[in-house]
Amino acid sequence: MPEQQPRGEVPSIWAFITADVLAFALFFVLFMAERGRQVALFDQSSLQLDANLGLLNTLILITSSWLVALGVEAARHGNRLALRRWLLLAMLVGAGFAVTKFIEYSAKIGHGITMLSNDFFMFYFALTGIHFLHFLVGIGVLLMLWMQARDRELAGSFMVWLESGGIYWHMVDLLWIVLFPMLYLLGRSA
Repeated sequence: MPEQQPRGEVPSIWAFITADVLAFALFFVLFMAERGRQVALFDQSSLQLDANLGLLNTLILITSSWLVALGVEAARHGNRLALRRWLLLAMLVGAGFAVTKFIEYSAKIGHGITMLSNDFFMFYFALTGIHFLHFLVGIGVLLMLWMQARDRELAGSFMVWLESGGIYWHMVDLLWIVLFPMLYLLGRSA
C-alpha cells in the first residue's frame, strides 16, 4: 500500500466557510423571527412542501458528501483512480439534488406558488435558491478537481485544493441539513 500523503493545510477555506455559515445563520434567525410573528401562515405553507422530496435531497447530499470523503481519503493514499471514481460518483449522485429541486420548483410554480405568494415562500425560494447556487459552485469545484486529478500530483497544492473543495461540499450538505427541517418539518403535526 502506498504511503499516506500528508494532509494539506486549508486555513483559507475555514475563513470563507465561517463567513458563509454566519450569513446563513442570519437568514435563519430572520426566518425564525418572521415565523414567530406568522406561525399559522408558516405552518400552513410548510404543509405545501413535499417532505419526502426534502428528505430525498438530504439523503442525496449526505451520500454525495460521503463519496467526496472517500475520494479525499483515496488521494491521501495516492490512489488517483479511486479519487477520480469517488469524485465522479459524488457528482452523479449530487446531480440528483438538482433534478429534485427542478421538480419541486416546477410543481410550486405550476401551482402558482412563487416568492410573492407569502412571507414563508419568499424565505423558501430565497434560502433554497441561495443554497442551490452554493450547490452549483460545489459541483463546479468537484468537476474541476476531477479533471485536475487526471494529471496533478496527489500532494502539495492539489491536496489543499482537494481538501478545501471537500470541506466546501460538506458545508453545502450541512446547510441543507438545517434548511430541511426548518422549511419542511417545523410546524408539522405528528
